Amino acid sequence: MSTYTAIKCTFDAGVATVSLNRPGARNGYTPTMAHELERALKAADADPAVRVVVLTSEGPDFSVGADLSGGGFDLVPEGVDPESWQEPAGRCSKTIYGMDKPVIAALRGVAVGGGITITLSCDFRLASTDSRFSFPFSRRGIFPEGASVWYLPRLVGMTRAADWMLTGRLFGAQEALDAGLVTSVHEPDQVLEAAHALARDLIANTSAVSTAVIRQMLNRLSGMESPYPAHAVDSRLIAGLGSNPDAAEGVASFLEKRAPRFPLAVPADLPPWLPWRSAGTTP
Repeated sequence: MSTYTAIKCTFDAGVATVSLNRPGARNGYTPTMAHELERALKAADADPAVRVVVLTSEGPDFSVGADLSGGGFDLVPEGVDPESWQEPAGRCSKTIYGMDKPVIAALRGVAVGGGITITLSCDFRLASTDSRFSFPFSRRGIFPEGASVWYLPRLVGMTRAADWMLTGRLFGAQEALDAGLVTSVHEPDQVLEAAHALARDLIANTSAVSTAVIRQMLNRLSGMESPYPAHAVDSRLIAGLGSNPDAAEGVASFLEKRAPRFPLAVPADLPPWLPWRSAGTTP
């Protein structure tokens, strides 16, 4: 596996665990971390042995957001056109959005600013009882990143998104759970195991291809102006079920009351005609 300086990656039984690994800096987010996360996530997505990715951290905090130890936000490298430059948090959230593998965030302690926006495109966010969240941009005189103004209202609604974004206030795990920002809340020493248990359930009981397609259907089609594009994709997918080995195995395992053994793999067996797999449509 690649050598990283700001993150750590491990693999076990189909689960790639990607950890922010700057605990001495409370996992302050840096351009190096953004670059390494992008590399690691893309590598996991392309690896047929990986079924699920868990995004977590070393240390008691997930991330305090942008590393401000340098005293400012001079992030654009010299000689790079600011109009073509991509900010660091968005490099991670955009990569997760485009992945075919499910991504589970396991969050402990503080997750603020970029430390929460990078997770908004994950499929699940599991928090701990000591989790604290904030979108503090207005309190720093800066602006939201990670495309968070697109993701957050879709997760929690415009009213709650405006509350959190405009005030920049700190809020806890229960409020996040009640609003739908997080999937579940666990004790701090149990949240990572809960994420791995969820990953194992997905691996044992779901089709990799079905999961990948459904994930992208939700991402790409749920925001359309009408249901017609979604129904067009539905129809073509359903029309192919008669020759789909995973569909045959899903029915057989149900009738035989046993665990499924789905034969198809990701990315090799994804339907090539899916609209978002056409050239130029993947972020």
